[in-house]
Amino acid sequence: MAGGEVKHDYHLVNPSPWPLIGSIAVLTLALGAVTYMKGLFGLAEGTWWLMAVGFAMVFWVMFGWWATVVKEGRTGDHTPVVEIGLRYGMMLFIASEIMFFVAWFWGFFEFSIFWDARVGHTWDAANPLYQEGLERFKQFPPADVTTFDPFHLPLMNTLVLLLSGTTVTWAHHALQHGDMKGAKLGLFLTILLGLGFTALQVLEYSHAGFTYDGTLYGSAFYMATGFHGAHVVIGTIFLIVCLVRMYAGNLTPKKHLGFEFAAWYWHFVDVVWLFLFAFVYVVPYLAFEAGK
Repeated sequence: MAGGEVKHDYHLVNPSPWPLIGSIAVLTLALGAVTYMKGLFGLAEGTWWLMAVGFAMVFWVMFGWWATVVKEGRTGDHTPVVEIGLRYGMMLFIASEIMFFVAWFWGFFEFSIFWDARVGHTWDAANPLYQEGLERFKQFPPADVTTFDPFHLPLMNTLVLLLSGTTVTWAHHALQHGDMKGAKLGLFLTILLGLGFTALQVLEYSHAGFTYDGTLYGSAFYMATGFHGAHVVIGTIFLIVCLVRMYAGNLTPKKHLGFEFAAWYWHFVDVVWLFLFAFVYVVPYLAFEAGK
């Protein structure tokens, strides 16, 4: 560095409080969750305020830290070399998310294929419903579990999410070619479709004929679809932030890395849902119908 001029393409970040505050926030949230579920520090089970404080701190850190990153991009700190590193980071993040869902699929397949090794030996043996008799558990899904018809609400949700994949691609393409009106419209429609997906999933859960803690099938189903639903909510927030930045003039045809990452994330959510629809909805439903 000579005369205050930077002689390299890398971004040396300024000291930031967010990593420390983020660590404290996550610790507070974890302790609050334990307190809410089991009780801790003399606080009774069901005490919610510590967990609420943890959530508030986490949201504060998310807003502050990401606002700092946006500011860095606007002031020119994200050089082409830095952008390459950010792209690799987003790719690794999505790869970690893929493995996260692989774990849930693995569990679901393990439960469905080796259910006979589970029933009476591990999970279901501790289930009070198991004491009512073994017969109901002698198939997967269990005999009295009425699965969702995948060709009603789940199929509608699939079409909604696939359509949202086309609208976010349209928005990205329009932004690349300087069509800001088309980009805003495509992004707005994507957000509406994301909200529609979440609303349909809430409606679906309200009509469920089984619970999370009733059977292996119920626990596997809600963990897989519930976490996917959480990712849809996160992705929708991601897109809303991009729309706000687009209206603020922060995204241009040449500089829109944040929106590109949001589009990557949204397509990842789409692909995961296709696997969920096929293996968590359609296959168990066909097995249920065959067992009638």
